[in-house]
Amino acid sequence: MTAPLILASSSPFRQMLMKNAGLHFQAVAADIDERAIEAPLERDGAGPDAVALVLAKAKAKEVSDRFAGSLVIGSDQTMSLGDQVFHKPKTMADAENHLHTLSGKTHRLNSAIALARNGDIIWEHVSHAELTMRKLSFDFIHRHLSRVGDKALSSVGAYQLEAEGIQLFSKIDGDYFTIVGLPMLPLLQQLRELGVIDG
Repeated sequence: MTAPLILASSSPFRQMLMKNAGLHFQAVAADIDERAIEAPLERDGAGPDAVALVLAKAKAKEVSDRFAGSLVIGSDQTMSLGDQVFHKPKTMADAENHLHTLSGKTHRLNSAIALARNGDIIWEHVSHAELTMRKLSFDFIHRHLSRVGDKALSSVGAYQLEAEGIQLFSKIDGDYFTIVGLPMLPLLQQLRELGVIDG
């Protein structure tokens, strides 16, 4: 009998991707302080890929330590513009600043995933998506944020690509799963290789 599969996340979007793929799993939120883990990484100049991967592994390991024998999926996503790493906006003013900064530029989403069993990381991966935002006027940004409201605060880029946020972009390179924050294709391949799902 295959050990239970656990998604170390409370994200409804990640859970939806797993359910839609036909995976049977339990969702258990990791009990970690993400900001406390990030702070020394950022002080040491860690890149956005490294930050996302450290957080994905921390989530997988923390839940794995509590559920012996289970295969635990941890994931995290960072957003970067050059060397600048972005965090979720705390206020609508922050969201406005995010969109002003990203306007007319190409930013990157870095989606990391890790698998843990019995407290050990057994696999890790980072996927990328490049998103080019069209040039946005101050007035348009204000009107856009007035329409979407607090939803802008729930994502690192202050937009939801699956909703009205799609209007902000002129070009997208990368798959939907990476953009949502759970790279499903490499994950499914690894689960097949581990014999967890039918190959």
